[in-house]
Amino acid sequence: MEIKIEKTKNPKVKPKKGEPLGFGRIFTDHMFIMNYTTGKGWHDARIVPFQNLELSPACMVFHYGQEMFEGLKAYRGKDGVFLFRPDMNAKRANISNRRLVIPEIPQEDFVQAVKAVVKVDEDWVPTEPGTSLYIRPFIIAADSFLGVAPSKTYLFMIILSPSGAYYEDGLAPVGIWIEDEYVRAVKGGMGYAKTGGNYAASLIAQDKAHSEGFSQVLWLDGVERKYIEEVGAMNIFFKINNKVITPMLNGSILPGITRDSVIALCKDRGITVEERKISVDELLAAQKEGTLEEVFGTGTAAVISPVGKLRFADDVMTIKNSSIGELSQRLYDTLTGIQTGALEDKFGWRVRV
Repeated sequence: MEIKIEKTKNPKVKPKKGEPLGFGRIFTDHMFIMNYTTGKGWHDARIVPFQNLELSPACMVFHYGQEMFEGLKAYRGKDGVFLFRPDMNAKRANISNRRLVIPEIPQEDFVQAVKAVVKVDEDWVPTEPGTSLYIRPFIIAADSFLGVAPSKTYLFMIILSPSGAYYEDGLAPVGIWIEDEYVRAVKGGMGYAKTGGNYAASLIAQDKAHSEGFSQVLWLDGVERKYIEEVGAMNIFFKINNKVITPMLNGSILPGITRDSVIALCKDRGITVEERKISVDELLAAQKEGTLEEVFGTGTAAVISPVGKLRFADDVMTIKNSSIGELSQRLYDTLTGIQTGALEDKFGWRVRV
């Protein structure tokens, strides 16, 4: 794929070393754009200065939500700048595309585009421990048409955002609200696709959880309303009686790349991993029996997020006295070590930019 590059003539002032970066609020100098036209395919790949878009108020993405997005990071190590398993993001992007009737992008073109735009803005990859360059590829339906049908034109874009350490003061266990009123997704729906509609559906429960002092929402299945699925922005794991258990991918759960990596690491260390249904009742029973040893979430932003408290109806389960579990800490240290090059990458997950 040929990518044209237009460098900015007005570079932004980069954040100073040690300056708080936050997440998703600062953007680099450039962005990637590629067009799709029915009958022509994907075309006109280019890197241009970061800029606003000019779209018609009738643009289909505003009215029918035909869009998808991905999320990955670039890390600065002693030996250069690297991505973490970008091929998996490319593969998952096309799974979302198929569900949303968006034209697929060849995986090699997706990875090439990510590498190219990160390379152009390589100086924006922060150097402080725990920091990274967040990468947001996304596709939107671009037709100006008020009709419920797949668009005939699309825009594929990639923007970049230097991000601070998710845990500024070290790993901190979070409180999770198990939602028992609203439903986010069901098998046959869009739960396994990475699309904005899934996140919009989660906002009402998230708002409720925050008002009760919990930071995130854990969703139950939409049919029987008793089986654990996933947290709003993370997959979820439970360590029960020396086994690691996580909900199986059933069509309503996002196939997380960090999830897949954690399963591989656990199996490599001889830890039994079960991908299966797990009910709230099983969690409550394990808590009462003292066998619920650890709970943690996995995702691109936090990598590993220890859970110190789970609420369901009138029951509040405290996990390890709200302290970090040994396995959670070890997985976090291992994954971040591989990502930054501090530890050996025997899985071949790091990809040089």
